[in-house]
Amino acid sequence: MLLKKYTRWLHTSWPAGKIEKLPDVREDGTTAVPGLRVVGDLSGVPLLKFSADTGVKAVRAILAEPNFQKANGDGELLDIAIIGGGVSGMAAAIEAKKAGLKFEVYEASQPFATIVNFPKGKPIFTYPSDMTPAGDLQFSATVKEDLLEEMDRQRLAAGIEPIIQRIEGIDRKRGELILRYGDEQVRTQRVIVAIGRSGNYRKLGVPGEDLAKVYNRLHDPRVFNGKHVLVVGGGDSAIESSIALAMAGAKVTHSYRRDSFSRPKPENVEKLNKLTGEGSICLALPSQIVEIRETEVVLKGADSEPETLANDVVFTLIGREPPLDFFRRAGVPIRGEWKAKTYISFGMFAAFCVFLYHWKTNAPELPIQAWFQQRGWFPFNMDRLFAAMGGTIESASNSKTNLLYTLKHSMSDGGFYYTLAYCFCVVVFGIRRIRRRKTPYIKLQTYTLMAIQCFPLFILPQILLPWAGNNGWFESGAMGWIGEQFFPDASYWRAYGFVLAWPLFAWNVFTPQPIWGWLILSFIQTFIILPLIIRRWGKGAYCGWICSCGALAETLGDTHRHKMPHGPKWNRLNMLGQFVLAFAFVLFALRVGGWIWPGSVFQSGFEYAVKKTPFLNYKWLVDVMLAGVLGVACYFWFSGRVWCRFACPLAALMHIYARFSRFRIFSEKKKCISCNVCTSVCHQGIDIMNFANKGLPMEDPECVRCSACVQSCPTGVLSFGRFDAGGEIVRDKLVASLVRVEDVGLPSRS
Repeated sequence: MLLKKYTRWLHTSWPAGKIEKLPDVREDGTTAVPGLRVVGDLSGVPLLKFSADTGVKAVRAILAEPNFQKANGDGELLDIAIIGGGVSGMAAAIEAKKAGLKFEVYEASQPFATIVNFPKGKPIFTYPSDMTPAGDLQFSATVKEDLLEEMDRQRLAAGIEPIIQRIEGIDRKRGELILRYGDEQVRTQRVIVAIGRSGNYRKLGVPGEDLAKVYNRLHDPRVFNGKHVLVVGGGDSAIESSIALAMAGAKVTHSYRRDSFSRPKPENVEKLNKLTGEGSICLALPSQIVEIRETEVVLKGADSEPETLANDVVFTLIGREPPLDFFRRAGVPIRGEWKAKTYISFGMFAAFCVFLYHWKTNAPELPIQAWFQQRGWFPFNMDRLFAAMGGTIESASNSKTNLLYTLKHSMSDGGFYYTLAYCFCVVVFGIRRIRRRKTPYIKLQTYTLMAIQCFPLFILPQILLPWAGNNGWFESGAMGWIGEQFFPDASYWRAYGFVLAWPLFAWNVFTPQPIWGWLILSFIQTFIILPLIIRRWGKGAYCGWICSCGALAETLGDTHRHKMPHGPKWNRLNMLGQFVLAFAFVLFALRVGGWIWPGSVFQSGFEYAVKKTPFLNYKWLVDVMLAGVLGVACYFWFSGRVWCRFACPLAALMHIYARFSRFRIFSEKKKCISCNVCTSVCHQGIDIMNFANKGLPMEDPECVRCSACVQSCPTGVLSFGRFDAGGEIVRDKLVASLVRVEDVGLPSRS
């Protein structure tokens, strides 16, 4: 019971929404199928302006392709086939018409069908207000009917008439794309898919669901005046429908499978509760439909017997499935879905990581490692390399005071190449990250991570300190004391501890005899400095700005952050780090006991727990398998923060500190469109949208201040900040969003 309370306090009390599966689409809309682009909602942001913008830019990108030529000589071959007659599809069609391309638009039902199916009089928000989408399709209306009239007028003026036909599949043959429907085929050079996220409606899976009185959307609530209506669902659309029906005079029962609402906006829940209190709505939480009959429905509560209610109509507003089967048939991969080659590639890369970390830690040779070394291939034969550089350099390198000598001997250790490769990845992919995410926050954060990785975590321990030691810097005086307290026996690798605090880097504390310099410094780092900076800036002040694990995750792992699994079961797995942290504290207690009572059970217990027990010790399980193999092997399949989120003992300790932090991600709920982009790009698995659409400060301790959610938010409603001593909001001066705070009306005080 105590563990359950602790788990809930630390992690599991926070929202844990899942990420919707979508086709794997690159930022420019291209896919794994050459010539097939995806635009609109499925490209990332469900906003009218962004949808139109992506459609136009897809046509312009096709025109700019070096191998694209207009199909003037082939009467049956299209230049572009546009699948979907919504906002993005029509914007693309108007642009194609203007460019003189041969194209057709294929629409399954009617132009702008998604908007047509909105309830009557629904307000339409055309965010961002200061954005003008590319192309000729523009928006100014703010109500459904006016917007439809405005867009249809522009469509007809451009002479765009869609072919009402559902495309069943896409094949690629001899450099062309073939569209299939029924027994017909259409040849085209390029395809733009603009069908949106709305596929088939989700099913309840209960008897009677196919009756004519069951609807999946509400058009005009006035039609149901005086009717017994059941609304099923826990989102904004379901709650808004119940409210509209009740206000139109319907007798509404609202059913949801959970005991509370987590997704809807607070004002919608407030209206629902008010109408419930007035008797206009009967709220059935938690409950599930057992059966739908002609004049009745059967509901069952969590701990009650089934109840039969009079009923005239049922609205099942539980969402729609994305049209994933269409993309699977076309050969476009679905994000998160694994195939046989996925398992094989992951297994091979994990095996490589086992070899890499086994070699890096100077462990006993693996058979393949010995095979490489016998041939002088790996690690590099430095004598051979330096000899090839010429006699003068080779002779000079024999002097211990020479920098070349230091470099030569540092390069004989596997750790040198590992840290060098680490620096290379952080710098190269860091520059790429800055170019992709153009905010002042990203720029400063990435340069800071690059500098820390290259100097204190590579140049200092691998080159400068060994060179200083070879020149006698640590032999006497104050420098001699520093050498004795921090680098006994020329163990300059311990300098990693200046940045990597205990218990992330445990080996300056887990020593045969106490090294007092490191013991004192580690205590100050872990139990004084970290709590202070986390109190003000959150856990991310270390994880996102200093730590080398975070540096690689934010640079090399930047394009893979969307692969982090989300959901309640993954949130429970966060507690693995607490067990690793407990393991580290137990080892420290054993180590202290061994110092006090040499040769005792404490000392032998520590030695067995750390390294003597094959494959069941702290060094192998935590340092090699969890931090190394698992952490790096999962980069390209589960995002770069697997180690940081689930198993890092220092992160686990900082989670506790973060529960007392004043840091928050603030939001303006009125501008939140519940697009879920913020949650999908969080590589810590935080359900940020659940906070944002309620206007609640995000305080999940997992946050590492990477700023991906703030930077990716299309309406700019998220911002970093903290509560001051008086409870007032103080927003960060360093801009992390691509949308200016002033443009979306956020209050700000620096």
